[in-house]
Amino acid sequence: MRPQLDDVEAEITYLLLRHERPDLVTEIGSRGGWSTTWILRALADNGAGRLLTMDLDASALMTVPPEVAGRRWEFRKGDVRALPADWITATDYLFVDADHRQRFARWYLTTVFPSLRPGIAVSVHDVFRRARPWPLSEGAEVLRALAGRSIGYFTVAPARASLAYERIAALRRELGLAEPVRTGVRNPMIYFRMPAGW
Repeated sequence: MRPQLDDVEAEITYLLLRHERPDLVTEIGSRGGWSTTWILRALADNGAGRLLTMDLDASALMTVPPEVAGRRWEFRKGDVRALPADWITATDYLFVDADHRQRFARWYLTTVFPSLRPGIAVSVHDVFRRARPWPLSEGAEVLRALAGRSIGYFTVAPARASLAYERIAALRRELGLAEPVRTGVRNPMIYFRMPAGW
């Protein structure tokens, strides 16, 4: 398994899922299953909730530990845009880490987001690999949509929020958790809540 999520954003995702206690988490894009495993671990530790993962690449089926997946995981292979959309209104937490092109972002911003329930947590990966995303990227498109609706977001990407990252890194050192699970430190994820009337 090649981890894609960095340690801090993986831990924040885990803690957010433990706090939110969602009934249905929807993961768009799993690649090798690293994020899938973190999400399933949180649901297992909650003792409730299920995960629906959709991806063109089914390699997560080979790497996610069966004891973590249990009966709480459903994997749908294929392009999320062509798969049944029965999950949209039932989703309690949306995790997006798939196609990072602007066109894909426009699809989910106009097709998925308007049907999500207000108040659910959403995370979008690979937004802040640098201080500003490429102008024609998924990240730029998502940030424009959020700004146009005056929706704030949280990130610990050092390129964008170095103070937040350093404060969390200091706490991790204080707790004896500084040894990395993986070597990535970009933590480019953003987190926000769906507003009413997207």
